[in-house]
Amino acid sequence: MNVRSRMGAIALAMALGVGATVATAGPASASVPAPRDITSGLDGPFGLQSYDRANLLVAENTSGDITKVNIRTGAQKVLISGALGVAAVAASPHAIFAVMGGGDETGAFPPGARFKPSDVVVANRDGSHARVLANLLTYELAHNPDGQVQFVDGVPPDALSNPFAMTYDAKRHRLLVADGGANDVLAVDVHSGRVSTFFAPSTFKDVPACQGPDANANPGTTGCDPVATGVAVAGNNVYVSFLGAEAPDAARIYKLDSRGHVKRVWKGFTSLTGVAVDWCGNIYASQVLEGAPEGEPPADFDPATVGQIVKISPNGHRSYAQVTMPTGLLWTGRGLFASTWSIAEFLGIEHAGKITQVPGRAFTG
Repeated sequence: MNVRSRMGAIALAMALGVGATVATAGPASASVPAPRDITSGLDGPFGLQSYDRANLLVAENTSGDITKVNIRTGAQKVLISGALGVAAVAASPHAIFAVMGGGDETGAFPPGARFKPSDVVVANRDGSHARVLANLLTYELAHNPDGQVQFVDGVPPDALSNPFAMTYDAKRHRLLVADGGANDVLAVDVHSGRVSTFFAPSTFKDVPACQGPDANANPGTTGCDPVATGVAVAGNNVYVSFLGAEAPDAARIYKLDSRGHVKRVWKGFTSLTGVAVDWCGNIYASQVLEGAPEGEPPADFDPATVGQIVKISPNGHRSYAQVTMPTGLLWTGRGLFASTWSIAEFLGIEHAGKITQVPGRAFTG
């Protein structure tokens, strides 16, 4: 499953119209504080992770920059450039990491790309000496964790590997990568580069939209592909968001133990694209396309109204914050952050990406 296309960005661009004007959200209610943009001018911001207490790392998918952003001032510093197609980033005390997406529909990046699709890259903390640690497509071809047909007459019926999110598991010195094309979560040892399967769920069959004959592109496979889009570590637990192939109510969040065994599942979402967990056990999940119109939008439609973040409390209560086109989510001691306007390029809006801080009181409902 090619997450970058299947998450509906191209369809949204067609619906809203290329060349749309960047709009800002209307004033917040006096009782509901508005999210705060801490930096702007980014190009396709997807994955978001901590660098240190004062800075974040963001993967700029369109420009290929891996950028450090100061939380307080918004100041930006590019640590790695030329990584076209970069989907996600992570950091350990001694290194930074990046994972490349799956490329275009042919599985390639444009000429001049510094790395190959599905490469996991490691570099020094300052971005120097960037080198390939592993390649997830190589692992998919050798092991095929979801067991789906990989080729029909020599051609893949769907994307084989398309990494979309990544985090660093400090206790176990590993990266956890959500590979939307492979429908799994992979573990990568940060020292050796050894790749292993952490979690590969079955297709989703318990949703009406996933029960028809056209629910899956892979021959012999029934049900919607899971399509892993977000991964977060909280204590000894791992949380993973799944897109659910964009089928209504098919997206879900899995809570796993440190070995990838299922502990709990939350269902009934649509097109989740990221996940984070705070210290109190509240879960946050991004829905980049929530509120996007079907078909031709009205002339005065505001693209800033597309997207939301859902908060799931430990007792299961759900509340919502309107945040424009959020993808990557990150919880730190300073609160919740999101990469926003993340698919603005598909609307013909350049350099519109932002990192946004979302206050707890922004969630209502």
